[in-house]
Amino acid sequence: MANEGKRIRAAHEGIDRNKLYGLDEAIALLKERATAKFDETVEVALNLGVDPRHADQMVRGVCNLPNGSGRTVRVAVFARGAKADEAKAAGADIVGAEDLLETIQGGKIEFDRCIATPDLMPLVGRLGKVLGPRGLMPNPKVGTVTMDVKGAVGAAKGGAVEFRVEKAGIIHAGVGKASFSTEKLAENIRAFADAVVRAKPTGAKGTYVQRVAVSSTMGPGIKVEPATVLGA
Repeated sequence: MANEGKRIRAAHEGIDRNKLYGLDEAIALLKERATAKFDETVEVALNLGVDPRHADQMVRGVCNLPNGSGRTVRVAVFARGAKADEAKAAGADIVGAEDLLETIQGGKIEFDRCIATPDLMPLVGRLGKVLGPRGLMPNPKVGTVTMDVKGAVGAAKGGAVEFRVEKAGIIHAGVGKASFSTEKLAENIRAFADAVVRAKPTGAKGTYVQRVAVSSTMGPGIKVEPATVLGA
């Protein structure tokens, strides 16, 4: 534990917790401190001026990261016939209908994203209590209930990131790896922030994006000046 404490203290050295850094400077500080033996994930967190307990202040959507997420995404698709073949050709890891339903009901969930054609949603609906809590339930609002199976699988594999605001009004997501260049991380973060802004609900009042912070898996959070992320 002593070594861990020393590592954490070292990671915080040179970071002013009260300062708002420009995005590029914050990423540079983050990359300098990402010293784990694995390629750490870079996360961005946005504090929004919303109360998601109200339906008209819920924020949800999807962002296609221009430089990908850097992680391997396993995709399951509920489809039959030609659409099942399309899903397999597009690179889906698991494709099925009733057989996939039984597999999931048996407790075997070996995927990170679930896509379904609209005609199979009554079937998928039976899995609401299983997939819902894990954030895996297909939803037309984020493009995972669609007849464009090829496009949905391609987006998931290519770095599409779903987001949904939490109870405290915070949205966070992995937007790349520490090995990415500063330019690629900045581009991904700005694309993600732009997607969140475009998903601004009708009930949001006052300042929408209030605070922004970035961090790596094992590193400290670094506060970022929102204007350098939002381009305002």
